[in-house]
Amino acid sequence: MAATPELYESLDDQVALVTGATRGIGAAIADGLVDLEATVYAGARDTADIEATDRRPIRLDVTEEVEIEAAIDRIDEEAGRLDAVINNAGIFRRSGPLDEMATEDLDRTLAVNLRGPTLVTKHALPLLLSHTGGRVVTLSSGLGQFTDGQMGGGYPLYRLSKVGVGGLTAYLEAEYGSEGLLANAADPGWVRTDMGGPSANRSPSEGAATPVWLTRFRPGSPSGRLWRDQSMVEW
Repeated sequence: MAATPELYESLDDQVALVTGATRGIGAAIADGLVDLEATVYAGARDTADIEATDRRPIRLDVTEEVEIEAAIDRIDEEAGRLDAVINNAGIFRRSGPLDEMATEDLDRTLAVNLRGPTLVTKHALPLLLSHTGGRVVTLSSGLGQFTDGQMGGGYPLYRLSKVGVGGLTAYLEAEYGSEGLLANAADPGWVRTDMGGPSANRSPSEGAATPVWLTRFRPGSPSGRLWRDQSMVEW
């Protein structure tokens, strides 16, 4: 594996799927990939929410496996390939410590933030592995970093779901890296979105910068890691 990534300057002739692409970071990721000349499928629970004409709206609720399968089948039929999956869709349910949380909030958070990326990746793998260098980029968070002793402070639902994203990313590298798959996770920082709120210190385009950068990785680039501001950080 290369110590530093080699990057595509253009994603012309490549196909990418972005989940949760209607607004916020997801829409900004789709913008960045369109700028790189990729064919972008913009996943949305309601495709009417995708108004930009330079991407292909695709119905995709990541909690519904039948929709995931249908979306991947459509990409295969229309494009015949899939080079990158960007697992962006996520939710942030606020709660106190574990003893105060509602179990239904836990179930919903894990369904969207962890089960969703796992199933999207599962169904996309045949296309991603049909050529060397397929990429899976999954949105994580600094709140999911567990090696620095900073896991306390509330938000257990979101924290645990993002720890799971780290496990998924490490697993994909260990299981499929030898077949050419590149799997990485991105911490976008605190972003001004419906989830992050108006006081956040980053714009959606700033939050999208590292996920878009990871999508440019050429075969042989680093994989199985967490990245923030285009630098590798600890889980």
